[in-house]
Amino acid sequence: MTGHTLGVEEEFLLLDPHTGENAPLSGKVLGALPDPVRDQSRLEFRHSMVEMVTPVCTGLAELREHLIGLRRAAADAAAQAGARLVAIGATPVAEPCREPTESPRFHEIARHYGPIAYDPAVCGCHVHVGVPGRDLAIEVCNHLREWLPVVQALSANSPLYQGADTGYASWRSVQLLRWPSLGPTPFAASAADHDRAVAQLVDSGVMLDESMVLWYARPSATFPTVEVRVGDVGTTVDDTVLVAGLIRGLVTAVRDDIAAGRAAVRVPDDLLRAAHWNAARTGLDGTLTDVRSQRSRPAWDLVGDLVDFVRPALKRLGDLDVVEAQLDRVRREGTGAARQREILRAGGSTGVMLDRLAELTISG
Repeated sequence: MTGHTLGVEEEFLLLDPHTGENAPLSGKVLGALPDPVRDQSRLEFRHSMVEMVTPVCTGLAELREHLIGLRRAAADAAAQAGARLVAIGATPVAEPCREPTESPRFHEIARHYGPIAYDPAVCGCHVHVGVPGRDLAIEVCNHLREWLPVVQALSANSPLYQGADTGYASWRSVQLLRWPSLGPTPFAASAADHDRAVAQLVDSGVMLDESMVLWYARPSATFPTVEVRVGDVGTTVDDTVLVAGLIRGLVTAVRDDIAAGRAAVRVPDDLLRAAHWNAARTGLDGTLTDVRSQRSRPAWDLVGDLVDFVRPALKRLGDLDVVEAQLDRVRREGTGAARQREILRAGGSTGVMLDRLAELTISG
């Protein structure tokens, strides 16, 4: 991936259609995928999860087409296996089977990290944007730090745990805080500085190895990209397209800043962690932490700041109309978390809500 290309990895839960519990059927689902689609799937950590990966895309319309095709193929394969594919950020009811899938790597992770590796499954959306060169990728990650809490709030889609509302918009984000190498991206002065920090964390045992860099934005170890992995999986294809469009716009805008010699804002680490916690707690239904002014502001005001910052980049990429239309939709309908709560407030049971999410997962 180079230039302004992008690609998306989406993780999904397999749920029992009767109980809503996680269904440990990933092997059967992956086996039921058509051969061309199976090449775009990945074995995940949990037996109740599948991951689908788009090809490299150059535009949001192309990305949307791939997302629809992959979601529908995975949903069909899940139905054949006796499960339901649902785009939700965290286990909503229960997960009876918490053993990792049959991968030596996953079992090594479970041995190293112990009980936290057996937490219920969570599902994210990882967006890759082409950035040539690791030094530039590190600079991009530094500049992204101030904006990613807003992206996190926008993508919140996991309010439930054990069948009840947690009070958080993104329970996935809270659950993942138990992992020691996951969270806001540390500021790095250079690629060498980044590599030294990773080596120290590996030496200390915090990271099992270099692959356990799970920060919210990171230079990809596999592709010439920056990978942003802060968000819950989107309820709908349009939710994912919106987040991907904003992230590509952000990467493009911060590259403009870097080229112009503008330095990244040095947000204090404790304030940044607080901003992410607040985003996970409230989503867009309240206030978020403005890390520049270091005060709380209405969430949609900060979304407005984000859009103002990326607007020239979105216009240049041809994405402005799509992103603005999707933001208008989210303002009307709410985030994925807000939509789940609305179904429950209207008298729907958890089962009814999950049925509706399954329908929205493959809507296009």
